[in-house]
Amino acid sequence: MGEQTFREYLGARWGKTGDGPINDFIRREDGRLIFGDRVDLGALVAEYGAPLEVAYCPLITQEIHRMQRVAAAARAATGYAQPLLYAYATKANFAEEVVRTALNAGAHYETSSAADAQIAAILWQNGTLPHDRWVFCNGSKDAEYLHAVVRLRLRGSARVVPVLDDLDEFEHFRKLSVPVRFGVRAREWARCAGGDRFGLLEDEMLQVAETLRDTRHELVLYHAMVGSQIEDEGEWLAALTRAMEQYCALWHVAPSLRMFNFGGGMPTAAYALDFVFDYEGFFRRLFTTIQTVCDRHGVPVPQVVGEFGRYTVASHSMFLFEVAQTKAGRDGAAPWYLLDGSLMVSAPDTLIVDQQFIILPVDDWDAPAQAVRLGGRRTCDSDDAYPRAGQEPLVLPQTEGGLVVAVFGVGAYQQMLGGRGGAHHCLNPEMRRLIIEEGPRGLEMREIAPQSLSQIMVALGYNQQPVRQRVPVAARRRVEAVRTLGVRPACLPASTKTPPVWVNG
Repeated sequence: MGEQTFREYLGARWGKTGDGPINDFIRREDGRLIFGDRVDLGALVAEYGAPLEVAYCPLITQEIHRMQRVAAAARAATGYAQPLLYAYATKANFAEEVVRTALNAGAHYETSSAADAQIAAILWQNGTLPHDRWVFCNGSKDAEYLHAVVRLRLRGSARVVPVLDDLDEFEHFRKLSVPVRFGVRAREWARCAGGDRFGLLEDEMLQVAETLRDTRHELVLYHAMVGSQIEDEGEWLAALTRAMEQYCALWHVAPSLRMFNFGGGMPTAAYALDFVFDYEGFFRRLFTTIQTVCDRHGVPVPQVVGEFGRYTVASHSMFLFEVAQTKAGRDGAAPWYLLDGSLMVSAPDTLIVDQQFIILPVDDWDAPAQAVRLGGRRTCDSDDAYPRAGQEPLVLPQTEGGLVVAVFGVGAYQQMLGGRGGAHHCLNPEMRRLIIEEGPRGLEMREIAPQSLSQIMVALGYNQQPVRQRVPVAARRRVEAVRTLGVRPACLPASTKTPPVWVNG
């Protein structure tokens, strides 16, 4: 790579100059790496040290509102008569601040287990989940899940929709004395591995529709779930057409049917700097396809439901790691940058599905660049490496240690897969978390302390007296900012700490 700087590499490889916007939620201004247009990552590292997790909830609101805007524009362009119902698939991230932010942004609610149905009940009772929102209950339902859905309905939530996964569930719900709005999930259209185990066959859906005739219940939703990710749009639209044909046939048996759920899989800019996707064009083709099939069958067009999990939350969280040590690679291979943490623990999708993440240095953009491999210093596992064999090399500035790197796009599934609050692989402790939300006077922040060794020992059953440990204290120094927000962290007394540095507050 010669003496090419990291900034020059970024320009040659990704067409980014290193000044101004880098993607939808990252930019660089006056040598500072800015997250979500308002958070100075270098200032946070100076204030709190690394490793550090930053959850910036306003990005969730931004993503939801963008999807609602492009869908509205596509509806206007195609003359589609029904709205898009944006549902947040909570399995992507169950954190309270995440779910609350999505609901405040106008999202409906999608569950997949007893736990998130119980969360929905809590949020519905305290008013966080408004009474005008739909609650779509997907997935195979064991006794606990069935009970949680029934309890939500009996407490008065008239818009809870059990989406039937088998006929036993149907028999359970249709015995209720209160009216129930049902959904059915079709098994035919799933393209993802293992996806065809969910839902009902065509004759089973017809049996449900016919059984509900002249009862207090009604069938309102058809769930296609074409695939978990929209990768080949042509193939996806072909499957959608076949699903709409089945929807129309079912409508003629149950004209109460009025919602078509196409599932999720909406691509996101969270994982690649060269990401391009025409969201409005996608919705135009979606609405046009539905209109065409419905016109052919003489069926009114349905409300379209989308379940957006990864798209909603992937971009809102990121990690900051420090390169604690550099080791030369063997036989001229790329050097190892050993991080003060673990990627396979913090971002398990690197191991599970070979997920690629956007990784950028916080500083040193004018230093010489080189291909490197990242390794987790806090595990003893050879799999704790990134990128994996056969993947594109990761290029970062040269360092002997001390470089801070930002790993973006970790807001969806990572903590749900890796777990929170327990003992992790090689007892890697959970890092300090900063939760940033929009408050009445601007940005507000809560700090959650890093996991201690004594907490890990208790989780493992070692209930002796807590182990006293010396925890390095991150350097605290004031950093001059381009502009300061002037709102102190919500969790701290005004006199204890200098507020983090923000820009464009």
